[in-house]
Order: sequence, then structure tokens, then C-alpha cells
Amino acid sequence: MSAAEAVLNPKQSSHVQEVHGSQPSMEETFKQLQSQLAERWQSIDEFDRYPRQILVVPSLSLDQAELMKVKGVHHYEERLLFALIRLRNPETRLIYVTSQPLHPSIVDYYLELLPGIPSSHARDRLDLFATYDSSLRSLTEKILSRPRLIRRIKDKIKPNEAYMTCYNSTQLEKDLAVKLELPLLAVDPDLLYWGTKAGSRQIFEECGIPLPDGSGLTHDVSELARFAADLWERQPDLKRIVIKLNEGFSGEGNALLDLAGLSAVAPAKADGAQRATAIEAAFSGLSFQCDTEEWALFSQKIEELGAIAEAFIEGEEKYSPSVQGRVTPKDEVEILSTHDQVLGGPDGQIFLGCTFPAADSYRLALQEMGRKVGENLAAKGALERYSVDFIAVHEPTRERGAALGLTGD
Repeated sequence: MSAAEAVLNPKQSSHVQEVHGSQPSMEETFKQLQSQLAERWQSIDEFDRYPRQILVVPSLSLDQAELMKVKGVHHYEERLLFALIRLRNPETRLIYVTSQPLHPSIVDYYLELLPGIPSSHARDRLDLFATYDSSLRSLTEKILSRPRLIRRIKDKIKPNEAYMTCYNSTQLEKDLAVKLELPLLAVDPDLLYWGTKAGSRQIFEECGIPLPDGSGLTHDVSELARFAADLWERQPDLKRIVIKLNEGFSGEGNALLDLAGLSAVAPAKADGAQRATAIEAAFSGLSFQCDTEEWALFSQKIEELGAIAEAFIEGEEKYSPSVQGRVTPKDEVEILSTHDQVLGGPDGQIFLGCTFPAADSYRLALQEMGRKVGENLAAKGALERYSVDFIAVHEPTRERGAALGLTGD
């Protein structure tokens, strides 16, 4: 019997294991746990009186070298403190794990925001754990390497009432969920490709959402140069091309190629091979968005993480709106919010903050496109929060009411 058959027919699978004395695989155990998630999860919009437990592991299980480019990244584990709002439900308990202990004033701030319930009552239902480890390893790695901490967390959990949530999910979070015998409120790591630059472009195309002309994914610098040369040939008036690491974030994994200095090999003057050779030589002079980046390291990241080439969207008046949504364990797609990003850095690509909500002139269109992306992700089996960023360029010559053109970023 195949693994798929075992998952689709759990009663038969259980019988076979009993007869042969075999143990379910890690993947089978994970799927069995995930099947219990919908009954343990409750929408935040509904007042919940059922006993529930939520384990929050705000681990940034991402490429640590890329992560360290982000200023203040050590505070990112605090970003999931919004989950404390669940404590407004009187029968909910929450366990929050961090690398270093949270300052009491930060916790008190969030608890004082809870509506209709004394902060002291909520604090009695909050357990805080820390690994006391500030190394560059992800939080989940730190937890997995500490059996005693895992036992202490398990001692606080009633497995039939609990689930685990995280900042981003990888095989590490999957391993921890199985070790703790908890369903994981997060996307299956097997689907993480759809959150990369190349995967996002594919989803935009499937949804019919406009996006800049660009290339496929490559891990080879010479092929990336050929992709950029082809892009320039398709759009001879391009001024700049942005090179994006496939798993970059906050704009720190982007670099700009200025085509002005390559006029001698412009499409009208040279063939594709000559252009590709000139572009590859020009890569060493890329304008990096991270002030500590250099070509020697960036080229290694291209080989490790992959990269794409994409047309840079020009415009004197340009905005970067974003829409946030989620796919619930009940397969519902919800639009949560919109905002306009505040960008900085050498070429205006570094995320600095945001203003809520996004501008009225394109907010509704933003929500509709965000819903299409969410429905596409849900059809692929994705779960939990997602965010979609765009570029909006002011086009005053267009008809009134359509002055902002949205282009996926």
C-alpha cells in the first residue's frame, strides 16, 4: 500500500500497523496531526469559550547570512506577540518561546491592549520560555537541541487542546511539531517554493495579475546574464534591471544593474551573446541594497539560493502597496489588511515601515488581487498568513479613477 493510500484511508493504515508492528513515518504522523488542526483552531473574530492552547515559536528559519542584513532583526521574534490577543478568550492558554527572555514591560504593553479582560487574568494564562541563546541559529534549531526545554514545554501542553504556530515554516518547524505531537498552523514546507520570487511570479501569471517582465529562476551567474540580456532585448528602452535573490526579503536581497553604462551593447548595436558577456562583466558593479553586500558574496548566494532578473519599474511618483491575507484551516481565504510600504535604501527598495491602510485610489483593487492570490495558494494546499507586494505608478494621462497602475513586485 502506498503512503498516499495510507493517508487517505487511516483506518486501514492503522490496522496494517497493528498487524505488522510498524510505526508511522514522520510524514504520516505530521499528516495525522494536521487533520486535527481545524477542530482545534478558532477564528480570532469569534469569542471562544472552549479550552485551547497555542504554542508560539516565532523562529526566523531563513538564510541566516541574508537575515543579518536586516537592521534590528533580533527584535523580529517579538512580531508574533500580536498572538497574545487570543488570551481575551478566558479558556485559552498561550506558550511563547524566544531566544532571549522578553522584557516584562513589552509583555505588559500587549496584555493591557486586551479588550474586556483584566491583564492579570491573561498573564496567568501565559507561559514564557527562552533558550538563553543569542547565536545566529534559528530559534527552532535552538529548541530542538534542548531536550529538557522540550520536556518543559510538553509538560505545559494538553495535546488534545493545542496547536503550534510560527513565523515561517521549514522542515525544522515540522520536526518540532511532530516531536511535540501538535498540529502546525503554518504552510507545509513542501509548498515554500510559492513564497519565493520565482514562485510568486508564477502565481501572478496563473491569477492573471500584471507583473514586470522578467526571467525564470537560475543558480548560474552566466545564465542569469543571458536572461538579463534577453529581457533587455524584449524591452530595449529599459534603464535598469533588478536582480533578486530567490529567497531574499525586505528588499535586502535585491541589486540594480544600470544599463546606461552598457550602451555599446544595446539591442540595436550588438547580438545577444555580446550583451550577455557585457552584462556578466558588469555584475561586479551592481548597486546593492544592503550596504554590507559585495559581488563575491552575492554571486555565491545566486548559486545557493538562485536568482531572477526583472525589469525595474520607473516612475517619478511611485508607491509600494501591500495586502495581507490568510488561508484558514477551514480553507477560507480572508483579507486582513492593506498598507503602503515606506521604502528607503540606495534605490528605494528597503522596507522601513508602513502606513495603514493603503491609499483609497487602489485599495479595493489591491484587496481583489490579494484574494485571487489567496485562492490560488489555498488550491495548492497552503495555510495561514500571506502577503503580496505591488508597485503602483502614478499615470496622470489615464482616465479619472484609474490613475494608478498596479504592477506586481
